[in-house]
Amino acid sequence: MELQHVGLRHPPLGKETSELWDDGMLTRLRERFQWLLQSPGIGLLTGEAGVGKTAALRAVTATLNPHRYQVIYHAETDFGRLDLYRCLAQSLGLAPSYRRALLWREIKAHIHHLADAKQILPVWILDEAQNLPPDFFRDFPAFLNFAFDSRDLMSVWLVGHRLARITEQARQFPARIDQHRIAALSFCLDGEGRSLRLEDNGQDSAGFNRGAELL
Repeated sequence: MELQHVGLRHPPLGKETSELWDDGMLTRLRERFQWLLQSPGIGLLTGEAGVGKTAALRAVTATLNPHRYQVIYHAETDFGRLDLYRCLAQSLGLAPSYRRALLWREIKAHIHHLADAKQILPVWILDEAQNLPPDFFRDFPAFLNFAFDSRDLMSVWLVGHRLARITEQARQFPARIDQHRIAALSFCLDGEGRSLRLEDNGQDSAGFNRGAELL
């Protein structure tokens, strides 16, 4: 009744909202997201709980062409690395093996098939990334090694609310991770907790300035 009185179909800040108000931050996220679709790599989106990280990514991915991109979203990250890859295999439509070596081969073969036969790029979004186990970060670059490390066939976004924890884990990436494009963004509140901004802490790239802030 109250919503009808003010001409609304759903609460303006509820989860049913399909359109988000954009003061520039969502546009910046879309640009970075698009960059990692054109040059697949790793995205890092951090911020305090409740600032809108997941809602923003949900809005960005809602407009993607399903014939070109397969979005895979997982928020159940407080498991072992084998369980995480089994979840990925199931989302790709595979029957997941219990042996990690075979599981990796099957997933990567399927990703190759998506790229070569269907021109589809998987986009794997791992929410609550602060809960990911350390061994996941240690061997994740090996998982992203396709065709003698000559191709980048999927984009991955790590989303979480403990920047220090995720950054510490990401330092375990071997040097070869530098070959991947990395976009690091943070939703940040000001000192009084009133103004939200998006800090761009990613690597330099054409059209982007490192350390930029949207107020």
